[in-house]
Amino acid sequence: MKSAVKAWLCKAEADAISARREFRARKRPNFDSACFHAQQCVEKTIKAILESANCPIRKVHDLVVLLTQCPTGAARTELLRDDLELLSQYAVTFRYPGADATREQAKLAISAMDRCREQLLPLLSSSRGARGKKK
Repeated sequence: MKSAVKAWLCKAEADAISARREFRARKRPNFDSACFHAQQCVEKTIKAILESANCPIRKVHDLVVLLTQCPTGAARTELLRDDLELLSQYAVTFRYPGADATREQAKLAISAMDRCREQLLPLLSSSRGARGKKK
């Protein structure tokens, strides 16, 4: 696996950990942050897939757009569309004053993150296998 792919996956895992930590915090849980980090986890996972497939990585936060750029992602895009659309809005919705995430929204975001990761991580081996093994 290329070092850049590993780097994207490490960042994605850190976001997943942060999302769960903020959701579970007993004192002052930050549901805004939990939603944001859930979105970031999936975005970085998709960017790892793009990197693995030697595709350009655009600076966009729309997860549907990103996944449709993956050569192996088309079928998963439709399967995950609802989760991808839910998470995409969390890239910015709660980052500024005026909107606050609820516990339920954070719970839904983490569940969506988990479903997406379950479906997306196998694409890494698919994209690598299509062109031969990469170091």
